[in-house]
Amino acid sequence: MPPITNDWAQYLKEEYKKTYYRKLYETVMHEYQTKQIFPPADDIFNAFHFTPVKDVKVVILGQDPYHGDGQAHGLSFSVRPGVEAPPSLVNIYTELNEDLGCYIPNNGYLTKWARQGVMMLNTVLTVQAHRANSHRGIGWEEFTDAAIRVLNQQDRPMVFLLWGRPAQKKKALLNNPKHLILEAPHPSPLSAYRGFFGCRHFSKTNEFLKKNGLEPIDWQIENI
Repeated sequence: MPPITNDWAQYLKEEYKKTYYRKLYETVMHEYQTKQIFPPADDIFNAFHFTPVKDVKVVILGQDPYHGDGQAHGLSFSVRPGVEAPPSLVNIYTELNEDLGCYIPNNGYLTKWARQGVMMLNTVLTVQAHRANSHRGIGWEEFTDAAIRVLNQQDRPMVFLLWGRPAQKKKALLNNPKHLILEAPHPSPLSAYRGFFGCRHFSKTNEFLKKNGLEPIDWQIENI
């Protein structure tokens, strides 16, 4: 677990001193030593590494990392080049195509978004191989809630995309009138047809950013 070294470090430094975090750290280290855990340990904090607090314009909240081999790399919904796009990401691309006309790329590597200020944060940052939600309740939620509170307190316009019930529960942490909160069903094949398709969150996000004098996000992921 390489330390977070950008401006997030200052905002989160009190968390590291708390009892829950020490216990979380020990649990996670033991899990990596004894089981197959995703993402690779060096990638756990990539959502923080890629998108410093000062740059965050949009937050996409995921649940826990992909649990298939080679998929998770620390950004919610993203996979490395050469890894097939999982079904939820395929549905995200489908909505992007309908909403903004983006072509559907041949990869699921979303770092372009992260570098433009889209923080792709899972509420739980690790998972056992092939066991979804296996690290729920070990302390990650407390840590990522602290990060969400930091973002809520930023005195500038920001968009939060809450897809699915676990993400929507975090709405209770968001009370800053400068921010836009958009909710939709999760893009998973189980629920995308209940309102994720047609939500137009990507164009709504860009309209809000432009209205507030901010550069819109270029959502097009290019072919590799």
